[in-house]
Amino acid sequence: MPIREQVQVGAYRWGWAAVRKLPAPVAYRLFDRIADGMFRRGGKGVERMRSNYARVRPELDPEELEALVHAGLRSYLRYWCDSFRLPDRSATELAATVRVVGDGPPRAALDSGQGVVAFLGHLGNWDTVGAWATHHLARVTTVAERLKPEEVFDQFVAYREALGMTILPLTGDTPPFPTLVRTVHAGGLVPLLADRDLTASGIEVTLCGHAARMAGGPAALALATGAPLHPVTVTYEPLPEAEAPAESRTLADRARGALPRRRRPDPSAYRVVLTFGPAVPVPTGGTRAEQITELTQACADYLGETLREHTEDWHMMQRVFVADGIR
Repeated sequence: MPIREQVQVGAYRWGWAAVRKLPAPVAYRLFDRIADGMFRRGGKGVERMRSNYARVRPELDPEELEALVHAGLRSYLRYWCDSFRLPDRSATELAATVRVVGDGPPRAALDSGQGVVAFLGHLGNWDTVGAWATHHLARVTTVAERLKPEEVFDQFVAYREALGMTILPLTGDTPPFPTLVRTVHAGGLVPLLADRDLTASGIEVTLCGHAARMAGGPAALALATGAPLHPVTVTYEPLPEAEAPAESRTLADRARGALPRRRRPDPSAYRVVLTFGPAVPVPTGGTRAEQITELTQACADYLGETLREHTEDWHMMQRVFVADGIR
């Protein structure tokens, strides 16, 4: 194994073993510092995040955009810290960690024995909500991109399956779609990360005013099974008790009439907000391909609203937009 891959494998193993032993405030502050270092160093992933954020939030000036990228990296590292510590969280702790909005319709469908398909973006912490769902909604079956090195992919599969999820590899094994169809027909919950195309058959949609390519799998699965398709977003918010008090103003602040600033909440005092959007209506006409495109566009429209409001929680460090060369 190349040295770079050995380092990656070692880092993940260290994360799952060591980060869980640290007190929460220490662990999350450590990951804040890692995010700060990533921001200072920059690099391909950080530049891609900056480019994606600039397309989603064109009204920002350069200074505001840099602050948003910094916040995005801290949110991204919060995801990792969450994930490394997630195996130790009980069902009760998960219930306190996740605030759920709009789960009435999908819960009713699942309770009646009908499967549900969810369209997710790379927002917030989808592992946390997957673990929450296995305890409080329905067992999750989903598809994961095959990562390199293989040992990292195997660790991720084992980690997520230990949380109660069923993970199907996107490539390198039996095609996952037939298994997903059977899962939905059996009344299962299938959330799929779909805000970037991982195949050669992506759907071109408009996202925040720009042409982008997204996965058509969620729409295709909903059409094949008759299951409701819900766009779903996952974001972060400070815990209510962690809302920080305003800092006192300096003499200079008072002289120019500046409002008191608010301290940033402790990085360990956040929870996840899981929001189910309304089920997307199935088009009454058109070909199957046209219906898949229309359903995917409706999900992109819903996702785009959250991307503008919670941009820092969109951990997108790959190409999404057609203008950036994705085809």
